[in-house]
Amino acid sequence: MDASAQEIGRLISSAKVEGTSVENTKGESLGHIRDIMIDKLSGQVGYAVLKYGSVLGMGGKLFALPWDQLSYDTERSAYVVDVPVERLKGAPSFEENTQPNWSDPAWNRGIHDYYGSDADWFAHN
Repeated sequence: MDASAQEIGRLISSAKVEGTSVENTKGESLGHIRDIMIDKLSGQVGYAVLKYGSVLGMGGKLFALPWDQLSYDTERSAYVVDVPVERLKGAPSFEENTQPNWSDPAWNRGIHDYYGSDADWFAHN
């Protein structure tokens, strides 16, 4: 995709979202977006997969952050989430070589409850 077509007004390509920094409201780095998960039926973005704790791209854990918990800050060029570092470290996570059961309603509810998300895109599964 042409780089100029990756961001048009309010729309942005997933290729440009991946790799974007994520910070908490205190300005502390929480890592970067590794992936985004989109509901095939509704078209809504469900989660940003955050990679945290890697060194030179190696290691680290992955966290599913409900998309509604992120906001983009144009001055920081980063997504911002109201999660202290210590709370993130205690959040449900997974490794690069494993995947959670994304379609499990109980797993989804647990993630949304942990972060205080009211999003209900998965309620219709």
